Amino acid sequence: MKIGIIGSGSMGSGIAQVAATAGHEVYLCDKNPEALVKARDKLLKILNRLVEKGRLDDQESKAIFGRIYFKPDFDSFGDCGLVIEAIIENLKIKKSVFKELESIVSKETILATNTSSLSVAAIAAACENADRVIGIHFFNPAPLMKLVEIIPAIQTSEKVVQKSSELIQSWGKLTVLAKDTPGFIVNRVARPFYGEALRIYEEGIADFATIDWAMTELGGFRMGPFTLMDYIGNDVNYIVTETVFTAFYFDPRYKPAFTQKRYSEAGYLGRKSGRGYYDYSDGAEKVLPNKEEALGNQIKDRIVAMLINEAADALFLNVASAKDIDLAMSKGVNYPKGLLAWADEIGIQTCIDRLDHLYHEYHEDRYRCSPLLRRMAKAGKTFYHYA
Repeated sequence: MKIGIIGSGSMGSGIAQVAATAGHEVYLCDKNPEALVKARDKLLKILNRLVEKGRLDDQESKAIFGRIYFKPDFDSFGDCGLVIEAIIENLKIKKSVFKELESIVSKETILATNTSSLSVAAIAAACENADRVIGIHFFNPAPLMKLVEIIPAIQTSEKVVQKSSELIQSWGKLTVLAKDTPGFIVNRVARPFYGEALRIYEEGIADFATIDWAMTELGGFRMGPFTLMDYIGNDVNYIVTETVFTAFYFDPRYKPAFTQKRYSEAGYLGRKSGRGYYDYSDGAEKVLPNKEEALGNQIKDRIVAMLINEAADALFLNVASAKDIDLAMSKGVNYPKGLLAWADEIGIQTCIDRLDHLYHEYHEDRYRCSPLLRRMAKAGKTFYHYA
């Protein structure tokens, strides 16, 4: 099967590398010629680095690169079996692209969007044959991240869902099935990791370094929330937060933080700008955390309880299965363990008590406990049954 990819940024190029490594002919399209040249040079550099590290031999590297064709238009997509769009998160632009695609590709071609937070149903509505449109959401960097979210729109045929899942799995990826709701699994469930950390900072409970220390050293996360936001880019992370907040009809649980907005407005975007929550310039003084264990556990327990609540609510509202939610969070964003399994470990009632404590203190709807947690505690149930 020939694969078409629209958008030669880091995500589009990464997906192209994955597909070409799996043996497909790939047509990587970008209407910006400079972006195409940049993508070509960057991809060649990545493949050469893999050869240097011994992960590929020179022949494999050349074969992968030789299977990727850099194109300025969609004309080569006529006989592609799958086309994946990986462009800017703008619904109007995406719909325009899908409408144009339909006049070029065959009737059997699957049209996929790599959107991280927009409605797949709305994108599919731009097509006459909406049943062949699906969300296939990779995580950055696509060649390294194992997880891919498969998101059928309400219009998507079951055949397209099955074929898409099998194809992506054949590329060595783990797929999870998610309902077409804002943020899908990962970008929905992960919101409190950032949002509650920002809230703790805004309340003056702890600084960036202390919160990050609590989540890595005591919580077992690979990166603290502020280090991770600096890595992702404050502008990107803020836009996703704002999109999810708006899409959920301004549910207070997803409310963006003024701190992140101001840092974005100031151009403190993180590593890519040299300054974010931390200063990445040469010779910058490293901020040391307050390693008071009681404070660290307070921070960790609060953020983890909010994450568990979000995961439980996603299950309650049938966004995905318990297994797929835990797989998504452990493989998609490298959480130390699945959140629902973590809830079992902590104790369902303990999670409820922590959430209720926050709700009684603040009387804010963002701290409301998922009905599923209350029902499970009442029935003495856990998310998983152990032999």
